[in-house]
Amino acid sequence: MRTVAIDTRGETADKPSGEKKTKRTSPALFYRQVVAELRKVIWPTRKDLISYTIIVLVFVLIMVGIVSALDALFTEGVLRIFGGA
Repeated sequence: MRTVAIDTRGETADKPSGEKKTKRTSPALFYRQVVAELRKVIWPTRKDLISYTIIVLVFVLIMVGIVSALDALFTEGVLRIFGGA
């Protein structure tokens, strides 16, 4: 049985290759659209931002500890197996 690929790129995939592209958006319209989208964003409060920052820093410190421990462990293992100076 032969598998057929499905094109999921949207409307542009259905257009014939000879058809013209859509008109470009003007910089002013683009700017207005960006501002409109930014107004929809729910910005975090200072309290939320501080707690998210602390969570990220703690996670990064834990990951640094894990990677450092594994690095030291593997270094010691390689030096024991192959000998080192």
